[in-house]
Amino acid sequence: MGIYIEDLQSKIPVDKRMLDLMERATNICLKKEKFDMPYEISIILTDDSRIREVNKEHRNIDKATDVLSFPIVDMYEGKIISSEGDLNMDGGLIILGDILISLERAQEQAKEYGHSFERELIFLLTHGVYHLLGFDHDNSERETKMLERQETVLQNLKLQRQQNL
Repeated sequence: MGIYIEDLQSKIPVDKRMLDLMERATNICLKKEKFDMPYEISIILTDDSRIREVNKEHRNIDKATDVLSFPIVDMYEGKIISSEGDLNMDGGLIILGDILISLERAQEQAKEYGHSFERELIFLLTHGVYHLLGFDHDNSERETKMLERQETVLQNLKLQRQQNL
């Protein structure tokens, strides 16, 4: 299995502990959904200016967002729904896709919501992983399902929300 994390920004230090936490969170998401095939996910840590460029290029939205996901495999709520076209095997691994996270936005949102940077980073990461697995928040029922899964992962990692919020 391959989780590749690339830090393309220089404003917020990323240490080994954070990298390990991101790997653990990704693995928990996939294990929770019983995804047991060898996989590859690329996680790119970036800044607001770069994620803004990508957002503009791929979504025609000229602003920085916190996280973007680019799934390769056609999935619906953890299950592969197509074995044609989107199923990309490379050396026996299913390439699930790419996740971009703006660490600047993560830091700002952590302050705004009153919790740790690590919690916000892992929240954004799990959000991206669940999008790669075919979860979405296009209606309130699906949004609730996705958020519940994210919160379960955060609780597993002892990254709960502050009780006074």
